[in-house]
Amino acid sequence: MRISIVDNIKITILVDNQALGGLASEHGLSLWIGADGRHIMLDTGQGEALEKNAAALGIDLNGTDILVISHGHYDHTGALPYVLAQAPDVEVYCHPEVVQTRYAIRDGEAKSIGMPEPALQTFRDHSPGRVNAVEGPTMLSKNVGVVAAIPRRTAYEDTGGPFYLDPQGQTPDLIEDDLALWIRTDTGVIVCLGCAHAGPINTLQHIRDLTQGARIRAVVGGFHLMDASRVRVDRTIDALVHLEPDLVVPCHCTGKTTFGPLREALGGRMQEGSAGMVLRF
Repeated sequence: MRISIVDNIKITILVDNQALGGLASEHGLSLWIGADGRHIMLDTGQGEALEKNAAALGIDLNGTDILVISHGHYDHTGALPYVLAQAPDVEVYCHPEVVQTRYAIRDGEAKSIGMPEPALQTFRDHSPGRVNAVEGPTMLSKNVGVVAAIPRRTAYEDTGGPFYLDPQGQTPDLIEDDLALWIRTDTGVIVCLGCAHAGPINTLQHIRDLTQGARIRAVVGGFHLMDASRVRVDRTIDALVHLEPDLVVPCHCTGKTTFGPLREALGGRMQEGSAGMVLRF
């Protein structure tokens, strides 16, 4: 019997755009990850779903050891006040630009999509000694790491939306604070994406480079393909097929219209994410 480098890896989807029976859904994402003897939260969703779902699933957020913020959008940071109140000593990992003011502009209308003011204030009040800047590859434990400053190499991937740093739309937001989390196992790496604004394939290839070409065992999280062209979707799926993951669990911003092509290409290796889903490795 082979023994994994990390035993009993467990990933629970706490918040997603869809949910299993009895749980709350919202446009947002939060993952609860157990690995290397740590309880790690990736993102918080945008509001009340996290508190309700954690209680329903029997997850005690007081036990959160590490909080990773994948990027500074409202749908990933809105429940920060609740999480930091439950786990006041939690170690936070994020890119320094997570606090930027940012906008989405559609049909000439600018909408603020950055970290909500209550979350921003709570974040700034958190102990400075417990906020860790992530500006490159960073290990959270022996076998769990996060990556930032992900190289944008592919010609077909972009940030996935009309994102700007000003309401006039003069300065594009490249979402340079985008990061992802990975877990090393004896048969490859498990990758957890927030929204993959750097591009899911850019992200996966970068993690492979950092792990000496380790295979991608599983991918869980947002692919941000909901507004993508069919050309981009097809090229992304082709690249995923080439990587041969055992499991792909698209969530949140992937876009429901992308689920069909993903399932057609990956068969049973693709499972739609939902709040309440528990993945064990």
